[in-house]
This record gives sequence, structure tokens and C-alpha cells, in this order.
Amino acid sequence: MKRMDLSALFSALLMGIVEGFTEFLPISSTGHLILLGELIGFEGPPGKVFEISIQLGAILAVCWIYRALIVDLLRGMWRPGRERFYVINLMLAFLPAAIIGLLFHKTITTLLFNPWVVSVALILGGIAIIAIEKLRPAPSIHSVPEIGPLAAVLVGLGQALAMIPGTSRSGATIITALLIGVERRTAAEFSFMLAIPTMFAASFYSLWKVRSEIDPSAFGQIGVGFIAAFIVAFITVRAVLALIGRIGFTPFGYYRIALGTLMLAVLAFR
Repeated sequence: MKRMDLSALFSALLMGIVEGFTEFLPISSTGHLILLGELIGFEGPPGKVFEISIQLGAILAVCWIYRALIVDLLRGMWRPGRERFYVINLMLAFLPAAIIGLLFHKTITTLLFNPWVVSVALILGGIAIIAIEKLRPAPSIHSVPEIGPLAAVLVGLGQALAMIPGTSRSGATIITALLIGVERRTAAEFSFMLAIPTMFAASFYSLWKVRSEIDPSAFGQIGVGFIAAFIVAFITVRAVLALIGRIGFTPFGYYRIALGTLMLAVLAFR
């Protein structure tokens, strides 16, 4: 294998690790991938095929963690009851981002996908997380089935905001949930479950649009990144669910501010 190939595979490994670690934390996976890609000069397959593929790896890790719940929902959604209520609310939360994404996807990716926007969004999102953790109401919703239709739509609107790179899909949904009285672990679980239809829909839509640009010679990069994203996302989500009730989300807010400030300084003086 040529040195160039090894370098490309190592870069793909780094990108996959970062995707898996950041996708389900409120720190923006898209923002980190853009920033890391800039720093290491990453050159993956054309048409965002690589980025889409590693996102699929991360979301499949969540599917595996929640596989028993997903099976129960698929079995029970056809009859009245708790499972149907759960699925309806997930779909209500999914719709805002789906509609806005279909209407404005090209405009958003063309105008906003750059390191400057990411850096500013990281800082503003970090400030919002710290403020909301301090000011949020006492939790009144302690399980996902208690999240009603109105709350689901509000969380969905928060998710739509996350189409701005650097905002963080998980961060926007979790913080919105906290604002309406959802307990931390429940907010995280609903965010992770909402990611499944959202990310599958976005990934397959994006792959369909760039299907003509899929290059079999890039399957090595894609495979390395996909596997790395799956493994790291699996570990990260399990750790978040175990720790988030104790540590809260404030540390992620400070991290976002520090990273965004550092990146602005690098961009200004490079």
C-alpha cells in the first residue's frame, strides 16, 4: 500500500473517531468535522459521501443500543397505546427539520458551511447551554412517553435550528427539552431516538443526490471511517447516559466556548 493511501486511511480514521465522539454530544459533530478537515487537509470522496457514511456508522450505534426499544416500537405502533404515542411524538419532532431541510438544504450548505460560522455558532451555543442549565425550570417530565405532542414539536423546532453548522443537533434538541421541563437523561434519550429517523432520512437523501459520485476506490476510507464512528459512538452514548444526570451539560458549554474562541484566533491569524 502506498504511503499516500496510508495517510488517507489514517485521516479517515481520525474523522470517524471525531464523528463518533461528537455526534451525540452537544458540541456539534458537523462543526468538528469541518474544523478537523481544515486542520489536517482532509480529502475524502467527492460529494460528501464520506461524511454521510460515517454519520450512518454513528447512528447505527444508537440503533444497536436501543434495539430492544426499537423492536417494541415497531411492533406496538400499529395499535393504540404507549408505543404508538411514542412514535407519533418522534414523528412530530422529526417534521420541522425535514420540511426546512428539504426547502433550504442547498442554501444552508452553500452559505453557512465554513469555519467562521462554525466557530461563532460554537461560542453562542456554549453560552446558551450554560445559561439554560442555570435558568431551566424544575423537571416535570421524567420519561420519554410523558413528552406530549406540543413538547415534541418544540423539540423538533430546536432540531431545525441545528442545521446551522456548529449549533449541534443533539445540543439544540436537549437544551430545548430542558427548557420545557424535561429531565436531563430523558432529554438525552429523546434526542438520541429522534436522531434515528432524522439522520437516516438526511443521509439517504444526501447519498441519493450524490449517487453518481460514489467511487468504489474510496471504499477503504469509507469503511475505516464508518467502523471508527460506530465503535466510538457506541462507547460515547453509553457513557453519556450513565453520566449526564450527575455532570449536567454545563461542561460542554465551556468546552464549546473555548474551542470556538481558539478557532476564531487561528482563523484570524493564519
